[in-house]
Amino acid sequence: MDQRTLSKTDENALAPTTQDEDIPNKPVTFWHRAYRSMGFRKGYNFSLFIIFAGAIVGFSLARLSYLNISGSASSSYASGAAPGEWYWYSRGIYRIGITIHLATILPAGLLMVWQFIPIIRHKFLIFHRINGYLVISLVIISNVGALMIARRAFGGSLETQAGVGVLVIISTTSIALAYYNIKRLQIDQHRAWMLRAMFYLGTIVTLRLIMILSALISSKASYYETTMTCGELLSILDTNEKVNSSYPQCGQPGSTADTRAIVQAKFGTQPEQIGASLRMSFGMALWLALFLHAAGVEIYLHLTPRENNMLRQVSYEKQMEKGLSPAGSAGLTSDRWGDAEPWKPMKEGTEA
Repeated sequence: MDQRTLSKTDENALAPTTQDEDIPNKPVTFWHRAYRSMGFRKGYNFSLFIIFAGAIVGFSLARLSYLNISGSASSSYASGAAPGEWYWYSRGIYRIGITIHLATILPAGLLMVWQFIPIIRHKFLIFHRINGYLVISLVIISNVGALMIARRAFGGSLETQAGVGVLVIISTTSIALAYYNIKRLQIDQHRAWMLRAMFYLGTIVTLRLIMILSALISSKASYYETTMTCGELLSILDTNEKVNSSYPQCGQPGSTADTRAIVQAKFGTQPEQIGASLRMSFGMALWLALFLHAAGVEIYLHLTPRENNMLRQVSYEKQMEKGLSPAGSAGLTSDRWGDAEPWKPMKEGTEA
């Protein structure tokens, strides 16, 4: 993800202006200096960065203890996973998948936010490149792990498997397109596709909020139920006596660990019912969160055309220097690959 240094015009925008320094309101002055010192040109960009980057970093930090996959500590994944999940993830291909996924996506979440701090992109380009390659590698590997566990993730329903598959496809495709565009010095498209990729990956944070909220509401609104295997119930309730007393079908002659029992989905005091309510909500929450993030990033990109035009001009200048053709559209642009009007560079002295 080796984004090139921007033009001198853009670099000058990184420094605080005298107008900022002359603002009499001290809180406003502090705010302006804070986001200018990090390279942000607009306050709303800085605000959005704090919200979304903070959510990703906070979520990743909160889940770092999950790297202790099978430990007995209360903070380990085995102890903190939703009821019934560890039954599948404790062994076989699913154990490998969850280990790969957690060991890569959590570090990626902590590293990716640095890619969106402008001052780092402009002043510490080597770090930006190395960190970018590292983030790309971690995300691709984590997607492999996600596909490995999709069959059992919160019950592994078809909508869950489809949602995980779509998320893997669009995030991987976005990263690939961002990588191609930066190699062609198409910085505006690199920015757009990396933003899309990171917004898609951030779906997991919003998903958790929607899932818990949905589980709480559905528990109060009406009666929902799903099924769990007797093996899952035993892993949750610990003893056969508890399982057989609550779910007699698991104690019937001929029943096995794969025999299914109906479990009420209720976010209350019974752990198996909590697990049932979460797995019922997971698929719906995944698709809803994915829609919100996909729509949100497109709205943001359409509301920041000046940023896009400025980076298009920078791309033109860099492509001219490297002899890439057509300059300004050497990457994946709509005027080159679609029916958009041919892009024309700005004249000197004009503003994007």
